Amino acid sequence: MTSIAAVHGALAPHRYPQHEITDMVARTCLPAGADRKVLDRLHRGARVDTRHTALPLDRYDSLTDFGAVNDAFIAGALPLGAEAVGGALEAAGLSPRDVDLLMFTSVTGIAAPSVDARLVGRLGLRSDVKRVPVFGLGCVAGAAGIARLHDYLLGRPDDVAVLLSVELCSLTFQRDDVSSANLVATALFGDGAAAVVACGPRRRTAGPVVVDTRSQLYPDTEQTMGWDITGSGFRIVLDASVPDLVRKNLAADVDGFLADNGLTRDDITAWVCHPGGPKVLEAVEEVLQLPADALDMTWRSLAAVGNLSSSSVLHVLRDTLAERPPPPCSYGLLLAMGPGFCSELVLLRW
Repeated sequence: MTSIAAVHGALAPHRYPQHEITDMVARTCLPAGADRKVLDRLHRGARVDTRHTALPLDRYDSLTDFGAVNDAFIAGALPLGAEAVGGALEAAGLSPRDVDLLMFTSVTGIAAPSVDARLVGRLGLRSDVKRVPVFGLGCVAGAAGIARLHDYLLGRPDDVAVLLSVELCSLTFQRDDVSSANLVATALFGDGAAAVVACGPRRRTAGPVVVDTRSQLYPDTEQTMGWDITGSGFRIVLDASVPDLVRKNLAADVDGFLADNGLTRDDITAWVCHPGGPKVLEAVEEVLQLPADALDMTWRSLAAVGNLSSSSVLHVLRDTLAERPPPPCSYGLLLAMGPGFCSELVLLRW
């Protein structure tokens, strides 16, 4: 089976308490003289204490068009991505020359040549490394990326594959936009990166193994979550029905997936869940009837760094490996949801 040799998280260089980010959003996203009561309420209710941003807060006023925003994305993604991959390879005891596949995912900026291509020389990867840049999966891409690495390594059992996620969500906050979706996004999302090193079955490492994966796309939900691409950049689409979709679908999906592997929820000792926000996490806890402390790592990550889109579930996985590794031969379930609307499940065994 595919083994996860290492996970390394990296955070954008500027760290602020939530109230300072709220003040920045009020200056840049609300019209002059607008009432900020709704903004303040949403930011207080997000259960986020601190976040990291790609730029100092006083720089966001100058991002007046999509070109400037995307230039800032590329400039920030390269050092953050290099830090994440370099740290993961060092933790795995591997060199950049060992990497056979580099998958890169982001939904907060675009580049051609892609960010992964720009990192090959910077990291010292081989010139024949296979590259797979992925855009559009959003928050689900951390889990989906691990699943796709697993698919690749089943056919290439001697290979080493790396997943890199870089998300600079603060660069997508929209100026002069008082919509609920934009204000919720400015309350939740932060900037960070993460990298996963995975090894094929013939290169077994000490980390957990991927037992199985499952993707699920829900019909007629395309307008639930995603982006509207506008002249000012990525304008978020975020419908209030997301928690209800979780309640409607997640339990049956999880139970069916586990049953196909001869398991039930009681067999899962680690729940590695993407921190989508308080209402989503409460829906996950409710519908899966989880123990009170099952999502502690996820809630802690949300409070400490906010929602890092596709990077977040990888930060939770890293924290689980470092601080609360399950007993040998026990199972964990890694799960995330994102645009589509969709879910991705990854069954792990320690």
